[in-house]
Amino acid sequence: MASTADFKNGLCLVFNHDIMSIVEFQHVKPGKGPAFVRTKLKSLTSGKVLDKTFNAGEKVTTARVEKRSHQYIYNDDFGYHFMDTETFEQIPIEKKLIERPELLKEGQVVDILIHAETDKPLGVELPPFVELMVTYTEPGIKGDTATNTLKPATLETGAVVMVPLFVEQDILIKVDTRDGSYSERVK
Repeated sequence: MASTADFKNGLCLVFNHDIMSIVEFQHVKPGKGPAFVRTKLKSLTSGKVLDKTFNAGEKVTTARVEKRSHQYIYNDDFGYHFMDTETFEQIPIEKKLIERPELLKEGQVVDILIHAETDKPLGVELPPFVELMVTYTEPGIKGDTATNTLKPATLETGAVVMVPLFVEQDILIKVDTRDGSYSERVK
């Protein structure tokens, strides 16, 4: 059990028979009336985001969620397959539990959120940035750099990302996994 004073981003709790993670919270003490806490809760099973207001000091049930390192191996009709880096046990995970599956590269190490009581996978956390090779992009037009113009580029995983005009084919780039955008060239 925890109270609203223990809230922090990433805390997992049981709410409405679901496991929710706190995405954002704000303690509010109005001039008149009791204090309360506004939160944004994200369901780890369905991905839905819910706004909920708790009274200050209210007790909530926390959920034990562990992060375990796994290596991405391959995907097929049964889902995406990962291997535990310590026990070498393989587990399949549904596509809907992965935030941006198109940025997964074979051999990449990710964290898998696992509910400790049921040993059930809840989601996959990619690292903040991944380095991927550009396999195809149109050549940039020389002299067309007056504005911050972007062009589509296909990456080695099949994902399409908008990149600046100077990025060419067979160049390694860094992609932000949180929003799927181009970050920088890898030197």
